[in-house]
Amino acid sequence: MGISGFKPSFLVGTELVRHAHGPRLAELAGRRLTRFALVRFAEDDDWYADCPVLLDFDDVQLEVCHSKFDELSIGWDTIDTTVAVTGWEWFELTPRWSSRHELIEPFVGQELYEVALLEWCPAAADLAAGSVAVEFVFGGGRLRIVNGLDENRIEVGAAPPEYVRYPLNR
Repeated sequence: MGISGFKPSFLVGTELVRHAHGPRLAELAGRRLTRFALVRFAEDDDWYADCPVLLDFDDVQLEVCHSKFDELSIGWDTIDTTVAVTGWEWFELTPRWSSRHELIEPFVGQELYEVALLEWCPAAADLAAGSVAVEFVFGGGRLRIVNGLDENRIEVGAAPPEYVRYPLNR
């Protein structure tokens, strides 16, 4: 993707994600969301949802990226948003880092109360069954980064009932 420092390590399933990142995710509770970044195209300002979503909690940068129907990569403090996204000379649009997203912006400055992993478990199996989302609980509501079937999707509010919730505790 041409993102400086991005070395995804994709995991499949709640247990693997919890084992690899659960304690560190839980330690984010009590911190404030101070900034965020994602990739948009300079020409039309469209969000390129295939690239990671970065959330900064008091100088701890969390990097979340979904791929395929069930893969989730979580990274910590590796991506440098001051370096331009490169390697897109073949494409007609220019990717760039942005700190604009209407669903994330209201949470900036808020204290994080809890992080949870959510597993998609619909009554009738579908392509996304078993995919893992990351939920952030703030005083002003809930923010989720979910698998949008081979890309990231941002959701707010109560999670659909098809999700099984696994709170992460310190």
